[in-house]
Amino acid sequence: MSNAPFWRGVIPAITTPFAADGTIDHAFLAHHARTMIQAGCIGIVPLGSLGEAATLSFEDKCAILRTLVEALEGKAPVIPGIAALSTDEAVRLAREAEKIGCAGLMVLPPYVYSTDWREMKAHVEAVIRATSLPCMLYNNPIAYRTDFVPEQIAELAAELPNLQAVKESSADVRRFAAIRALLGERLELLVGMDDAIVEGVAMGATGWIAGLVNAYPHESVRLFELARDGGARAAQELYAWFLPLLRLDTVPKFVQLIKLVQEQVGLGSERVRAPRMALEGAERAAALVVIERAAATRPVR
Repeated sequence: MSNAPFWRGVIPAITTPFAADGTIDHAFLAHHARTMIQAGCIGIVPLGSLGEAATLSFEDKCAILRTLVEALEGKAPVIPGIAALSTDEAVRLAREAEKIGCAGLMVLPPYVYSTDWREMKAHVEAVIRATSLPCMLYNNPIAYRTDFVPEQIAELAAELPNLQAVKESSADVRRFAAIRALLGERLELLVGMDDAIVEGVAMGATGWIAGLVNAYPHESVRLFELARDGGARAAQELYAWFLPLLRLDTVPKFVQLIKLVQEQVGLGSERVRAPRMALEGAERAAALVVIERAAATRPVR
């Protein structure tokens, strides 16, 4: 699979569905992944922040990957997030993902511990070198307190041939231009924050690791295509409708919010795994106002 098509398009950061007893709902997970691909998404990213990966055991993660690889039958790549408390566990998960049949990896810095460039570079380098799979570096300094700046990304790209892409979630769209200035077309650039998709595409991004796509797959794919093919002006009307929902992706309870949207549109359940709890009271009511307003004015597909 060549570099460009693998990363270019909308790739859901898929949520992890839970049954009433708290176990993973594998049947719905498989169905949901197929729904995303049928809507025009080009791959699936499980085990990310939105997938509640920090609450999943190693065995949970492997079971999710097996379900998705089997469900998609090679029609679209499964690209799991690889994050752990220790480098050894992250390397182990990366190797297991390759054995299961995943097509690529999204490599994160370690959970909890964040430090200097020497240690963070050693961690992601160990994971990327652990397999032959194409890899995407996930830069999210807000969530993980580790910021891979463009110069450091260029250093990694020079040393790691299978590093093919960067998911940029620093909230600074200038990063895209900076990476391009250093690396040209060496890496594919993907937007990691829903409410920056049009701006990110304008700055050179060619892919979108999306969150609200779990509830609105057709609209997400259409928005990306409009921004890619016609620029901000072409995407303006759909983006204006979508933005109140997309902004739900950038707050601390984004998992609960996105799952609530899924439930409201009939594409999932709002069940989350502790320590998260489903929204209630005024917080839930305020979210429902946003969700219901969007549903009432939903563009005709």
